[in-house]
Amino acid sequence: MDNRPVYYEFFAGGGMARAGLGEGWRCLFANDFDRKKAESYRANWGGEELHVGDVREISTAQLPGRADLVWASFPCQDLSLAGAGAGLKGERSGTFWPFWDLMKALRKEDRAPALIVLENVCGALTSHGGKDFVKICEALAKERYRFGALVVDAALFVPQSRPRLFIIAAREDVAVPASLLRQCERSEAIQNEDLFRTRALVAAHERLPKPLQANRLWWKLPAPPPRNKSLIDVIEDAPHDVAWHRVSETNALIAMMSAVNLAKIAEAKRAGRRMVGTLYRRTRYQNGAKIQRAEARFDNVAGCLRTPSGGSSRQFVLIVDKGKVRSRLMSARETARLMGLPEEYALPGNYNEAYHLTGDGVVVPVVRHVAAHLLEPLLNACIVREAA
Repeated sequence: MDNRPVYYEFFAGGGMARAGLGEGWRCLFANDFDRKKAESYRANWGGEELHVGDVREISTAQLPGRADLVWASFPCQDLSLAGAGAGLKGERSGTFWPFWDLMKALRKEDRAPALIVLENVCGALTSHGGKDFVKICEALAKERYRFGALVVDAALFVPQSRPRLFIIAAREDVAVPASLLRQCERSEAIQNEDLFRTRALVAAHERLPKPLQANRLWWKLPAPPPRNKSLIDVIEDAPHDVAWHRVSETNALIAMMSAVNLAKIAEAKRAGRRMVGTLYRRTRYQNGAKIQRAEARFDNVAGCLRTPSGGSSRQFVLIVDKGKVRSRLMSARETARLMGLPEEYALPGNYNEAYHLTGDGVVVPVVRHVAAHLLEPLLNACIVREAA
């Protein structure tokens, strides 16, 4: 008999939440709308549990059994600072609501999952003046879930700056061990930031109406061990899918830099050793006009991966060695490493499709950390309670 906890994975992409949960969990159902991503999901996990299609068209009859966990990394485009600000009313991020209709229907069938994880960009905290975050919390509370949020930066686990919001909800009858909660839950006593609680997160919690604050939890997540991988460990000398730029192309990027970023290049040259950095082209305003700037970093951490919907969304690699600067696009496998995916993870053969898959995912070791220190202890407490 298979006694592993079971889960549904919505907005599954290439199955990165599945990779993070690991073999100790069993997937009952997975869904994504994107057929290209679904091909990668099948290539890595098989297609038995996967349903490809619009979440709006899924019924509870398609959801087998009763899940211990539902994981939903719903689309971030309308909540992102780079988006148009439509929030939960947007075409993409608004798919949260048909997903939530399924959760409400499961409750009516007495199949409400014990735990729900909602993962998204940190912009979900401030979208529409914080009203979108309140609406999500209201939805959870109406279905009798207690909830708490954390901001986890993937840079604690992999060499990529990628802060993300994790809302972790427990059904009202789930006994939450005191060891999983902060000792002091009074909001006025926890104003200071810590590793997983930013000022924006505290402010979002403070904006919750008092009835919702009764359902709020302050999760206690331990710090991970120090990260043992640097950006230099991720970068390849001779990637197969991207070519190093010609000198003229590299110089064109350098010409787009501000004085601050040119100083970073100069400092890297003075280091006297091989320096690895990354670069994004970004649109900035100068004297009221839009200009494109090249912004570099040499702090051993890559910038946050984004989906390559436009040329400026692709991240570049910079190598400074012996006074010379080389540049190229980041390879698909390098992006996969920055997401914590194993080397054997099968990526799409097409570069843009592979970049889109990784740039739109959740970082694998972050999922593992949340599962090991919150989700699994919560479910173990449920099992002990039922046995008693």
